[in-house]
Amino acid sequence: MFDVIGTRVDQLGECPLWDPRIGQLYTIDIDGRTIHRTDPTTGAAEVHHLKGRPGSIALTIDPALLLVAAEDQLGWLDWDTGVVMPWLPLATGGPRHRLNDGACDRSGRFWVGSMHESATESTGVLFRVLPSGQSSVIRRDVGVPNGLAFSPDGGTMYYADSLARTVWAYDYDSQTGVPTGERILTDFAELPGTADGATVDEGGCYWIACVFGSAVARITPRGDVDRLVEVPVDKPTKPAFGGSDLGVLFVTSIGGGGSHERYDDPGLNGRLLAMDVGVRGVHEPIHAGPQRATS
Repeated sequence: MFDVIGTRVDQLGECPLWDPRIGQLYTIDIDGRTIHRTDPTTGAAEVHHLKGRPGSIALTIDPALLLVAAEDQLGWLDWDTGVVMPWLPLATGGPRHRLNDGACDRSGRFWVGSMHESATESTGVLFRVLPSGQSSVIRRDVGVPNGLAFSPDGGTMYYADSLARTVWAYDYDSQTGVPTGERILTDFAELPGTADGATVDEGGCYWIACVFGSAVARITPRGDVDRLVEVPVDKPTKPAFGGSDLGVLFVTSIGGGGSHERYDDPGLNGRLLAMDVGVRGVHEPIHAGPQRATS
């Protein structure tokens, strides 16, 4: 069973992110150029409009400040004022490239990838950004970067490329931020659609949205597909655990009208869903970088 949260229909809903400090869920609409904060118990939502397309967000030490990856730079969104303070430009790969999926590791570093806006060329880059603002290119020839997540103990990093229909796992050193031992977790040969956004649960399993496949898959650290949960949308984009006990799985989706074809009858496509899947998540890491003092 599932619930539909609120009434909003996103063009390209993404990046659900639960903040336990305020009991609310952040989401973004990439093509709509908006960031939303929703109370899932009432459906009431606040919204801020951006000049560029937000690809991902992260919590910071200050509950009123979000790290935002939009177009070709990182910045700080002050939720109280709606002002985005520029922080760090990134060389995303050239014209028509933008930042996409991102996530913090358990030590507060931010990982984010870039993509060509056509989603057909492997010309993007995967970055590791230290709290100091120092950035490093970790991977090139990226198609559509997605699926970034870290195991509860911080010892495994996950990364997906939607264009390659592949998810990789790495041994991850939280002290140095260096991934090693690359291996394929799943190549989507046995799964519907292709890889999109992801999260982990308290048992260390990896939950990934099967975009174009109307499902969310739970994959064990060994690479076995443990569960395949069907959802009532064609293009689920990313799951995230939230709620008071982290027992609710929220899922964003694509409604079309931007970079995706518009539906004649959208149904629930583009809506924010909530489900009880019988397991709990873990708290998302908080970014450890500079805050208001650097703006």
